[in-house]
Amino acid sequence: MEIKEEMIALASKLKIYQDTYYKEGKSLVSDSEYDRLTDRLIALEKEFPEFAAPDSPTKRVGSDLTNDFPEVQHSIPVLSLDKAYSDESVLDFFSRSIEKKGGELSFAAEEKIDGISMVLYYEDGILVRAVTRGNGSVGNDVTPNIVTIPSIPLSLPESIDIAVRGEVYLPKKEFEKVNATLPDDQKAANPRNLAAGTVRRQKSQEAARIPLDMYCYEGFWGDEEETPKDHLHIMKKLSDLGFRINPDFAFFARTKEEAEAKLKEAGLEGDGYGFNDIKDYISRMTQKRPTLDHEIDGLVFKINELDVRQEFGYTEHHPRWAIAYKFESPQAETVLNSITIQVGRTGRITPVAEIAPTALGGSTIKRATLHNQEYIDSLELAIGDRVSITKRGDVIPAVEEVVEKNEMGNTTYRIPLTCPCCGAELVHKGVHLFCPNYDCPDQAKGRISFFSSRDQMDIESLGPKTVELLWNNKLLKRVEDIYTLDYSKATEMKIQGIGDKTVDALKKGVEESKNRPYTTVLSSLGIPEVGTKTAKILSDGGFDSFEKLRLAAEKGDVEPFLAIKGMGEETAKTLIEAFRDPNLLKTIDALTSLGLHVSEEMDKKEEEDKAQIFTGEVWCVTGSFENFNPRSKALKEIEIRGGRTVSSVTGKTTHLLAGKGGGSKRAEAEKLGVRIINEEEFMLLLGIQIGEKKEEEPKQGFLF
Repeated sequence: MEIKEEMIALASKLKIYQDTYYKEGKSLVSDSEYDRLTDRLIALEKEFPEFAAPDSPTKRVGSDLTNDFPEVQHSIPVLSLDKAYSDESVLDFFSRSIEKKGGELSFAAEEKIDGISMVLYYEDGILVRAVTRGNGSVGNDVTPNIVTIPSIPLSLPESIDIAVRGEVYLPKKEFEKVNATLPDDQKAANPRNLAAGTVRRQKSQEAARIPLDMYCYEGFWGDEEETPKDHLHIMKKLSDLGFRINPDFAFFARTKEEAEAKLKEAGLEGDGYGFNDIKDYISRMTQKRPTLDHEIDGLVFKINELDVRQEFGYTEHHPRWAIAYKFESPQAETVLNSITIQVGRTGRITPVAEIAPTALGGSTIKRATLHNQEYIDSLELAIGDRVSITKRGDVIPAVEEVVEKNEMGNTTYRIPLTCPCCGAELVHKGVHLFCPNYDCPDQAKGRISFFSSRDQMDIESLGPKTVELLWNNKLLKRVEDIYTLDYSKATEMKIQGIGDKTVDALKKGVEESKNRPYTTVLSSLGIPEVGTKTAKILSDGGFDSFEKLRLAAEKGDVEPFLAIKGMGEETAKTLIEAFRDPNLLKTIDALTSLGLHVSEEMDKKEEEDKAQIFTGEVWCVTGSFENFNPRSKALKEIEIRGGRTVSSVTGKTTHLLAGKGGGSKRAEAEKLGVRIINEEEFMLLLGIQIGEKKEEEPKQGFLF
């Protein structure tokens, strides 16, 4: 058999195997046989590229070559949709449309998939381009990654020119599987984000490993004479051409019977409804939403008749013949004025949206997080876009989606590749950019502020504002300087904002912090992925001193870390990298010489020095406290004095330390006759002098 004929035969077989597997769920050959045939065709195509078919099934495998995603012009309008937030608004859209037309109309209803909008362009039946929505007129050509999606036809059974719109998404179960395998700093917040990142992978071979899928919902024929007569027939034709269409398709007409008749005439599967069924339909889909295998954030209603669509036309932002019902109203909408770049203590670069001041959740929001370039790309976000924002967890403002594209022609924002603070060239680590300059001022100030913060070393009065003042006056440069600085110099230099009381509080806070346990010192150094919990896991697993961590890092072997339950490979690699960093080692050596706890042995010695006044007692702690925040500080004080701590009140509990808002535990303690101790009494037992309430320094800046 000649080479060309063999390649044609192989491609034909593989197409049949792929179609049968992905469309019918059946395997016609074993995995090994399929891989053998695929490898053979790949090898032949590399040797004889002139014989490779443009729709070769090997494109599903992807390439290890780096991709470039150029901007290309759309040949069809790719706009957003007008929004509705109630069934009354949808009915109003129906009524206005019918009144404007002056006659009867029908409407299609489809799920609004929460994915990545994509346009597939076919010429003579061959897929030639796959383009993101972009700004509606210009998008990114991501063809190399899109052709790896099995459900997207590489060629059609007819030699036609057609543009097909749809939504690329990642099924929920697949998202959970893939996300579970990713390192913590690369995990995606939701399926949409992971799908968006995959679509823009630099190597299509990597994109092929993520099981993306696509539902198609619009077709635009190059030849008007070939265009089906209405939306129902467009959907039927798309299905016949091999595109996936969402089975949850609904159709509305004046009566249910009329809707069902039109569906049957078009040969399309779906549910027919009358206009008076809108409320029940939306309610049913709202209840069904959590059970779907894909994320949806609303429903789309479109006029079925194409001639009416053409007559109604478009605004600058959306078609007048369609509307999107949103399950959840965005908490606020605003305009993106600009994007600023923050540098964190680890050098991580975070883009921040500067938005027009907007009332949200009882406060005025001016800034919102954008995470990283991948997140910006997933939104195709540009300066001047109108966006919706929410408060995630009722705390952190975040940009959720683009509601309307800007009118200035701005395209997707790109983060500059130099540090905005020190000018160093940024480097990629996973999905994030980092400034590699350890002495970058923003990083240095961030490390000091983190080390001294309440949840870490808890140094009174040494918050971000004071750190900034001391830094600007060249008194504080590194973490270890906290323990060598003569804070009286601040008053001698008459630094505004630092008076005698602040200096006294700083001196006292610094001295007290020298007694913090080893695990607190370890977690306070700001090593990525090493928080309080990980520090405790490391200590319990045998790495109970900085010296042991240093020796393990020198060997470069991850196995001793992986032998500890709860430790992952990425964390192990991070630890090895950190404890080989001369900057961190210099800080650790300095802290050691200054008397901080650098081992569990030092902690135990301190514990031995404490009077064991709580021996034989069982304590439970509830509520909030002024001097023990977080509550773990109170638990620690009890334990180092011989007491045992529990999480709930039982018959064996001897004492309940109750702060503000004790709730059910206090009630249970009263019922069982457990002795209840307040914070003041507890401090007297510890021999701690009761002073004035600490004043917390106001938080500065926009912190993540």
